[in-house]
Amino acid sequence: MLSEQATPVVRATLPVVGASLEQITDRFYAGLFDAHPELLRDMFNRGNQATGDQRRALAGSIAAFAGALLEHPGTRPDVMLGRIAHKHASLGVTSEQYKIVHQHLFAAIVDVLGEAVTPEVAAAWDEVYWLMANALIALEAGLYAQAGVAEGEVGLPMEIVERHEETPDTVSFLLRRADGRPVEAFRPGQYVSVQVELPDGARQIRQYSLSSAPGRPLWRITVKRIDGDPGGEVSSWLHAHGAPGDVLSVSLPFGDLVLPEGDAPILLASAGIGSTPMLAMLDHLVRTGSTRPVTVVHADRSPATHAHREELLSLVDALPDARLHLWYEEPGDSGARQGRAEVALLDLPAGTTAYLCGPLPFMRAVRGDLLGRGIAAADVHYEVFGPDLWLGA
Repeated sequence: MLSEQATPVVRATLPVVGASLEQITDRFYAGLFDAHPELLRDMFNRGNQATGDQRRALAGSIAAFAGALLEHPGTRPDVMLGRIAHKHASLGVTSEQYKIVHQHLFAAIVDVLGEAVTPEVAAAWDEVYWLMANALIALEAGLYAQAGVAEGEVGLPMEIVERHEETPDTVSFLLRRADGRPVEAFRPGQYVSVQVELPDGARQIRQYSLSSAPGRPLWRITVKRIDGDPGGEVSSWLHAHGAPGDVLSVSLPFGDLVLPEGDAPILLASAGIGSTPMLAMLDHLVRTGSTRPVTVVHADRSPATHAHREELLSLVDALPDARLHLWYEEPGDSGARQGRAEVALLDLPAGTTAYLCGPLPFMRAVRGDLLGRGIAAADVHYEVFGPDLWLGA
């Protein structure tokens, strides 16, 4: 909760600070990487920096957090914070790094806003920052403790056991621990961070969903090649070089878009490579003999570009109360509908909880359809691959 002194100051200055946040975060990252180039080389996604997505995501998270403090005092926005904390934990973020961020973020605020940053304004926004930072530090400490590791020590050497070409631009890898120990347990829907060393010496990190159920002796990740540099640095490297016998640095599993327990009806809606966490959920349901009602929606360009298409058909067919609805831009003779997925057309059981993964336009459209059907916003959950540009949703 903001203090009585800070609340009116934050309320009065939020429009000005909010309007300048992208400029502030732009200056922040420039200063941070000038002082700590290793962070850009070995932790931050250079592709997201190049596109500005990371800057916009940081600005959105700060504005959303400050707004939540004002609109709902005394209530912590744990949904937003939890999503960020899981991402941070998978990257091995430590509490000391929040001090570095604070130093460069506030230098950027002063640089951009100048004399408008009075001592009162600085103190109020310092409160906002440390309320958010300390909440994240606490959540991340809990995640590290739950994983049984020291702060930031989440990397595991994992050996590629098998490689499978799923589509022309998608490949899957089966992984085992290089030390021979059993792979860690995880919840269906979670992801891991994969770090590879690139030709320029950078050790870039990307996150990939575990695309098969927990309880198997091997982990599986499915990687879609993203063309372009630096956006597709890691995926292109894995496609070109990842082979059986190679050892990768892979994090423990994290992520808060996970399959809920129970027998209530669920909707799993995905597009493109967003199907990967849904595959893990469906695989788990099959392996555990679930009879819960499941509606599965997937959209893709064509049957040929739909990674794990036959596996998806088989998993849905193995569940006694599951229904599959496919949309392709080019359906051919697959029997799928043509065009974008229209969830509004479907007959959903009462009490359905929805889980979405895919490009933001797809998730926005599906969420809109669901809200129009009367499904509560709290019952629509999503996963964003990359910086979360949808924090206000």
